Amino acid sequence: MPTNHAFELRSARLADAAEVARLSTQLGYPANEREMAGRLDAVLSAADRHVFVAARGQRLWGWIGIELRTTLETGLKAEIVGLVVDDEARRSGVGRALVDAAEAWVREQGLHTLMVRSNTARVESHPFYQGLGFVRRKSQHVYFKALD
Repeated sequence: MPTNHAFELRSARLADAAEVARLSTQLGYPANEREMAGRLDAVLSAADRHVFVAARGQRLWGWIGIELRTTLETGLKAEIVGLVVDDEARRSGVGRALVDAAEAWVREQGLHTLMVRSNTARVESHPFYQGLGFVRRKSQHVYFKALD
């Protein structure tokens, strides 16, 4: 299991696609390298999004995605849209380091608030976020509709 000194925090690169896909699959969102490369390319080319990774050589211990969003009701805000830490690296400081990197990026964008949504089924993530100072503001349902 890695320690805080066993990984490098850096911005994601297109070459990370296979590892990002592997970790996304662990989180329950399976994707192959080709699919992830397309997604990663779109995200990396957008100025209002960023992805940080915790890397040890070619292996990723985790990644975090952050994006800026402007909505009519709240204006510009920053949100963690994905965070995954390798099963083998949980409780080693990787998640905290990734959130710290996201917070620094958000501050660089001139914002002072960061939000995250956490599925109610991911009960292990709730104390993690609360321990980092996040405060629960609301619960919600998410609806999907297939458009044929």
